[in-house]
Amino acid sequence: MPGRHGCIRGPMTQIAYLVLAHKNPAGLAEMVTMLAGHGDGVALHYDRRGAGFAGLRARLAAQPRVVLVRRRRCGWGEWSLVAATLDLLRAALAAFPEATHLCLISGDCTPIKPRAHIARFLAEADRDFIEHHDFFDSDWIRTGLKEERLIYRHFVNERRRKWLFYALLDLQRRLGLSRSLPEGLTIRIGSQWWALRRATAQRLLAHVDANPHLMRFFRTTWIPDETFFQTLVPHVTPRAEIENRTLTFLAFSDYGMPLVLHDDHEALLMAEEHLFARKVSPGARRLRARLAAHYAAPAEAAGRGGDARALYRYYTWRGRHGQRHGIRIWAAGRDIGEGRNIHLVLCKAWHVGRRLAHGQRPLMPSFGYIFDEEEAGLPPLGGLSRPLAKRKRHRRAFLNVLCRTLGTDRLMFCLDPGDLDIIADLARDPCRLRLLDVAIPIDDAFLAGHGARLGLIAPGTPETHRREVIATLHRQLAEERRALERMKLDHVHRIAPGMPHGRMAGEIAAFLDATPEQVRDAIDLETLFD
Repeated sequence: MPGRHGCIRGPMTQIAYLVLAHKNPAGLAEMVTMLAGHGDGVALHYDRRGAGFAGLRARLAAQPRVVLVRRRRCGWGEWSLVAATLDLLRAALAAFPEATHLCLISGDCTPIKPRAHIARFLAEADRDFIEHHDFFDSDWIRTGLKEERLIYRHFVNERRRKWLFYALLDLQRRLGLSRSLPEGLTIRIGSQWWALRRATAQRLLAHVDANPHLMRFFRTTWIPDETFFQTLVPHVTPRAEIENRTLTFLAFSDYGMPLVLHDDHEALLMAEEHLFARKVSPGARRLRARLAAHYAAPAEAAGRGGDARALYRYYTWRGRHGQRHGIRIWAAGRDIGEGRNIHLVLCKAWHVGRRLAHGQRPLMPSFGYIFDEEEAGLPPLGGLSRPLAKRKRHRRAFLNVLCRTLGTDRLMFCLDPGDLDIIADLARDPCRLRLLDVAIPIDDAFLAGHGARLGLIAPGTPETHRREVIATLHRQLAEERRALERMKLDHVHRIAPGMPHGRMAGEIAAFLDATPEQVRDAIDLETLFD
């Protein structure tokens, strides 16, 4: 039956999703396809600065319930975000005349409740959901500029042109160029993300079109995506028909950074009362798959628990005081694990090591110098793989997670022979460790190149200093070799330039648990050391 302002109740509820996105086109296409696949409309704005738009458009070309709006260059705190949202609103109203509700979400968002539950919730509530706190009396703005956001004009992006932004602000202060707020308008502030009924959206656009001075005012405010809709929706809609909250869960750390959601946040989100969540990591594949399946479930499958923000603050506080709710992955899985086979290539010449590793990918997952290079072709592993220092600090747990993620008990990667602490640590693990020691001729030319890669030698380095560096490097590498030999490691295989190819193939085959024929098919032994 019709509700207030003609909103349709019950099973006829249709949603139009307005999506603001700027990255991760592959994940975005999956989410948009999921939303449209349940019969709802999707209006999508993809930032003009975002990469991969051609592929995104191609992947969505067969979706009749998806419209792409004109791309704008958007910047944090700029009017461009509001302009893009208005484009989405107009496009959705025109393309989806049956839509009863319009929900603004970001490309980092995902639904955390079944679609049936979302539709029933919106129909039964029959109201708009948008945060709209009083701009001046609330504590929404904790630090920094407050009334200056409104009474002065802002023409440049604060993050990209910080000096000019504050120079122009200071100039307006000194010249007394403040302005009055629009007459009869109570400025309000809140989250960028909202859900409006169709009639509300139509009234808002009609009011904006009839009052162009409002657009002129907000166009030069700072961070208008937190004030424009939050001010105008209560201005055109009775307050009793608006709920002062967002339906999107988002939380911030005590450092002011948004909480990024990973696979291990699943239980937290499933019990959360919000309908959507932001920001879900592109690497949280298991979480995204679980939420996609949950979206297709019956309405009764929707869980209900405590306040996820309060839970997040509680668990974070306990973690800061050494009283974690659960055991961290690097404590629970601090060993690689018995029964797993680690094939470790020790090679000072990294290009040779990479050739060996990459050539063996048909036999097992193989990587380059994963403890020395930030980008090593790794799959998404949440927060455990970055930064590099964290990966090295929790190396056994990292390898445990990598094996589980890849679904393998065999793993091959490269290591610089100078990483003696990592070698010794892996040797203590109950896994089955096999090493391929690749001998590289150490002459002055090699050491000069090695010194250049380390930043110790430059083209203009004096010859006396150059020779001192080379001599020091020679002593360092010789000591590394002696230290490695003192470890008396088991299952060590060795190859070197000049070794007969038959013998070399046999050593590599024994290292890999493969046949010499498989080795010759995978690696060009003629050019291996070039």
